Amino acid sequence: MGTKTILLVEDNADDEALTLRALKRRNLANDVAVVRDGAEALDRLFGGGPQSGKAPADLPAVVLLDLKLPKVDGLEVLRRIRADARTKTLPVVVLTSSREETDVVRSYDLGANSYVRKPVEFEKFFQAVEELGLYWLLLNESMPAARRH
Repeated sequence: MGTKTILLVEDNADDEALTLRALKRRNLANDVAVVRDGAEALDRLFGGGPQSGKAPADLPAVVLLDLKLPKVDGLEVLRRIRADARTKTLPVVVLTSSREETDVVRSYDLGANSYVRKPVEFEKFFQAVEELGLYWLLLNESMPAARRH
């Protein structure tokens, strides 16, 4: 995946398309890997499942993580990311439509770097995703790979 990519974990095809369009508008769409459930996200990060026997892909610069996912929910994905020495400092932005206060609290308790509710209005959603992409790929200084272990 490379060091300046986004891992988008999103099972809703419409939200995926909107997210990719917003990132494309900022010339960031080529830097996105998309997975559609929590198990696939964990396989992508840790090299399990279809990637078994292979070394895990290079870590992304940021994970945009939906909470309501098939197979393994987003909170469990976040818990596993934080529990592994290789990914415990990986920036994770929860990008979800959930309005549940308990989801916000649990996300931060589990180590989310940010919690962003998907705006219902199209243009606000676009703007939110553009700003997330610009911040996490261009402005944020990531933990050096050598220091993650």
